[in-house]
Amino acid sequence: MSTPTQRYIVIEGPIGVGKTSLVRRLCATLGAQSVLEQAGENPFLERFYRNPKAGALPAQLYFLFQRAQQQAALQQEDLFGEQRVADYLLAKDDLFARLTLDDAEYKLYCQVHERLAVDAPKPDLVVYLQAPVDVLLDRIARRGIAYESLIDRAYLTRLNESYARFFHGYDEAPLLIVNAAAIDPVHNEADYVELLDRMAAATRGRLYYNPMRHPDL
Repeated sequence: MSTPTQRYIVIEGPIGVGKTSLVRRLCATLGAQSVLEQAGENPFLERFYRNPKAGALPAQLYFLFQRAQQQAALQQEDLFGEQRVADYLLAKDDLFARLTLDDAEYKLYCQVHERLAVDAPKPDLVVYLQAPVDVLLDRIARRGIAYESLIDRAYLTRLNESYARFFHGYDEAPLLIVNAAAIDPVHNEADYVELLDRMAAATRGRLYYNPMRHPDL
């Protein structure tokens, strides 16, 4: 088994794809520090899922301030020291803003973002986990977070499409695109070891990992 040696790794993907669980397992294996978005601490998130029009702007701004603070702290620390694994990419925040905010709200969001002037550290590797909407809905239901039951298929479909467009043009760091519907690296040891090997080899450019061993997941 190879292990990734990149100092700053980001695991990304739409809600329900399993990124936070994977980050926790990676940190346990690598002895790395986790950098998590702490969605449960956002007091506006349930409001957003209940009434997207009323809750989108405060939920988005809360995440922006939270993530900006985390990223600023990372910049002040020694990124050549402890290995870190994050469950979000700050550059992707605009994806949610464009998807959920109206024109006036989006303009305000951009003004706030510009004033914050966050200089986020560049990842050494981004792992983008992909899965169809049916798989995401099933995994969301299985983890049983009450307010997530309010997420509808239409929103998740738009979100999935936005992620695909974003990473289609992403070239800021080495990128590993993973078919997360076909594997379970959190609970399946063979899948996890194979993913570690793929991550260790992903040192430049864009790579794809598309196994089809478990099409029923």
